[in-house]
Amino acid sequence: MEIHLVDGTYELFRHFYSPGGSHLDADGREVGAVRGVLRSVVSMLEDGATHIGVATDHVITSFRNDLYPGYKTGEGIDPDLWSQFGLLEEALELFGFTVWPMVEVEADDALAAAALVARADNRVERVFICTPDKDLAQCVIDPVVVQFDRRAGEVRDSAEVFAKYGVWPESIPDYLALVGDAADGFPGLPGWGAKSAATVLAEYRHLERIPSDPTDWAVNVRSATKLSVTLRERFVDALLFRRIATLETDVEVGSVDQWRWTGPVSGAAALIDRLGARDLSRRLAACAATR
Repeated sequence: MEIHLVDGTYELFRHFYSPGGSHLDADGREVGAVRGVLRSVVSMLEDGATHIGVATDHVITSFRNDLYPGYKTGEGIDPDLWSQFGLLEEALELFGFTVWPMVEVEADDALAAAALVARADNRVERVFICTPDKDLAQCVIDPVVVQFDRRAGEVRDSAEVFAKYGVWPESIPDYLALVGDAADGFPGLPGWGAKSAATVLAEYRHLERIPSDPTDWAVNVRSATKLSVTLRERFVDALLFRRIATLETDVEVGSVDQWRWTGPVSGAAALIDRLGARDLSRRLAACAATR
């Protein structure tokens, strides 16, 4: 059995900003991004996926905003994009997909939680976390849980995560604590860049294990003394940023059996008409006939 876990919010943003992604319904409301996501997820069924869970950010803010005031909010989101958040959740449910709309935590947290649930089920051979988001790289656990960048066609196990970021999956939160994450709104520590953070963490794995005296470092890093001083002086900040970057797994996502796709439900046809995506009727019917 294979499990596919999808970041619905990422997909919605991706399709909204894709060339030709705009489409208005009969009332003049933008629905193009939702159409794009639905077509993308249905294509997964056509490729043989049987168990699919889609996590969404029902709201943008989460508990992380209480931890750090600079953390990302919904400010600046295009109204035509924002208006499709709820519609996407409704559409996915009508199409018969398992949906996790997150409020207190984020879509990434739900994906992390689902990956652990799936990994604990001995029937599951592979868990594909379908997003290129570097946050989710921390969830990769060989040989079962991998990250799948569908656009690039790349499957990343632990070795591929290391090849891309220079650190192992378990060190991704520590890495982000040092280099920051502009998309999520926290800056990391001054002077620390991707190369220096990767070099040090490849050796020591976690912030607490980095020797306070740079002369004790077993790696050569440019400006090591300055980096060491910054880490000591800003260690509390580093721990906070790591906490923000660490995904929560205490999230209710149900069981693997509940994620099995069995076909669309009542109301799907009306929604397809509204979206002007009649090809989906045929495609859904074909998928359902094989289940």
